[in-house]
Amino acid sequence: MAGDQLLSGARRLVPRPLTAEAFAQYGDVVTSAGRDGHSINAGTSVRVEMPEPDLLDHGGRPSLSVFRATAVRLPFEVRELERHRLGSQTFLPLGGTPFVVVVALGGDAPDTDTLAAFVIDGGRGITFRRGTWHHPLLALADGDFAVIERRGAEIDCDVAALRPGAWTLEAPDKP
Repeated sequence: MAGDQLLSGARRLVPRPLTAEAFAQYGDVVTSAGRDGHSINAGTSVRVEMPEPDLLDHGGRPSLSVFRATAVRLPFEVRELERHRLGSQTFLPLGGTPFVVVVALGGDAPDTDTLAAFVIDGGRGITFRRGTWHHPLLALADGDFAVIERRGAEIDCDVAALRPGAWTLEAPDKP
């Protein structure tokens, strides 16, 4: 995309606030808010269980890394989506970095009729369910993200190009 100009004919994609209900078909919201836990560590902590990552199929094993993200400028042309067929992928912002996720359902290719975007305040993370099409990390500020994903002998990242100029991610609406 040239500069900050919107592409002629591009469909607008405006991120909406993240809720567990709205995101459920794509994955899970990682937060302790609204979840019960149990006391551990001689009462100094409460353990709140999250859905377990889906990482072990096809000889997979858990991988923990840090992605150092550079902020994107909105509007932003959405050019591609990726998916991981063999396992889930979790993004946890370190230091409260806000970010946007662009997601879609679909089999061998993303179904752009299901394309959605969510803005995440940086106090929560997300887990993409296995097979969920999503855009690579889109941080709204520079920052680090802990990423938990599957590692294995078989590469697990399919990439699908979207029609050039078809989708523009815009700034989230102000409440």
